Amino acid sequence: MLTVYEKPTCTTCRGLAMLLRERGFDFERINYIIAPPGRAALAELLRKLHLPARALLRTREPEYHELGLDGDVSDDVILDAIAAHPALLQRPIVVQGERAVIARPPEKVLEIL
Repeated sequence: MLTVYEKPTCTTCRGLAMLLRERGFDFERINYIIAPPGRAALAELLRKLHLPARALLRTREPEYHELGLDGDVSDDVILDAIAAHPALLQRPIVVQGERAVIARPPEKVLEIL
């Protein structure tokens, strides 16, 4: 089973959902704006992604600059900021077991299927 962290109004997220349906994959959709992952869940996502915390950030969100995340900040500061402001979380993120990928573009999901 795949888990997809998404924002339903996002074009890339909708494209990913279409790609997964067309290929016959079942998946759980989590609207992370309504049900944001907590700090521990974000740390777990990061572990599965094998990426630095900065890779989780949406740099075009106003909070990115308002919170000073464009400077030299630690992974802990970044994870705390995303937990408090879920709009900062990059999307979509797909999790399958112990692996995860930021599916931008949607075809990137094929790396973990």
